[in-house]
Amino acid sequence: MKHEEAFYIGYVTKTRGLKGEVQIFFEFDEYEQLEFDILFADMNGKLVPYFVASAKLQANKTGYFNFDDVDHIDKAQPLLKKKLYLPIDKMPERGEDEFLYTDLKGFTAVDETLGELGEITEVNEYPQQFVATVLYKETEVLFPLNEDFIVEIDDEEKVVTLDLPEGLLDVYLEK
Repeated sequence: MKHEEAFYIGYVTKTRGLKGEVQIFFEFDEYEQLEFDILFADMNGKLVPYFVASAKLQANKTGYFNFDDVDHIDKAQPLLKKKLYLPIDKMPERGEDEFLYTDLKGFTAVDETLGELGEITEVNEYPQQFVATVLYKETEVLFPLNEDFIVEIDDEEKVVTLDLPEGLLDVYLEK
């Protein structure tokens, strides 16, 4: 399986006990809806399959997993800090009117005062907020995505109109 055929769900944080159990931290919001029969770990750029023997999900975006053929802590050690993926066809269906800030990747950001900023190249989730990355005047700039700053989202034209606070981008442009 290739990275393009999979989506990122989280990573292995630590081992638990001596029988190869690992703790996974989920960065995928709706992790409770995922099917865990097989997970793919990114091992040096290659996605390696691990068949799930048991999974116990926790309320704090974590879960405890046992994999077939990983029956000892020594076999679980190589999985530490490895990113985990599922095949794209296992991604939960979303309703048509369900919109996520991450859907804005690829949209053109336009500020009401400054005009066109550029294409949103990345949308990252941080605690309490989403942050967009745009290449503006040959400089990478970051700004929060929230209801206070978003004026309009044109899904057909792929344009998000913003009203960013005065001086926010100056921090990046001053040299």
